Amino acid sequence: MAGSLVLIDSEIVTSGVSAVPLTGIDSTYNVYKVVVSNLECDTDVEDVFLRFTVSGSDDDSSNYDRASKELKADSSFVDVGGVDSSNIALGDVGTGTGESFNAVLYLFNFNNASDYSFCTYETTYITSTPNLRGRQGGVVLTETQATDGVHFYMSDGNIDSGEFKLYGLKK
Repeated sequence: MAGSLVLIDSEIVTSGVSAVPLTGIDSTYNVYKVVVSNLECDTDVEDVFLRFTVSGSDDDSSNYDRASKELKADSSFVDVGGVDSSNIALGDVGTGTGESFNAVLYLFNFNNASDYSFCTYETTYITSTPNLRGRQGGVVLTETQATDGVHFYMSDGNIDSGEFKLYGLKK
């Protein structure tokens, strides 16, 4: 994949922000990739949420469906899913030393106004207990509209730090 990624948007957070939007998706590429590295939050035991953006604003409709498998280092895996949600919980994180969140997402059909926008994701994070977790799954926004980005935020509190990058994959 070397040389096939083109950086579209990026954000490096070094102090508390309520949200991180990454936009710039258009018809240039068929597939986009998002990488989140070392996200840390200011409030203990909070979920990292995802929404897609339409014209730069997050879509808060109750039209997100997801299915994933959560892998746990300290116990058995679990299925995580839901329909008609207003956001997608990607995993939770605490505020202790070493507790951070990382993710890779692939975005499909985002620029196609006559189809649903899809996303696959893989996450790894240290929870507030602290325990290692990972999720693999998918998301669909069940609206036929063009989406132009993604929007990350916490269930409560702020994102204290992290690196967020949106890439286009060359055709």
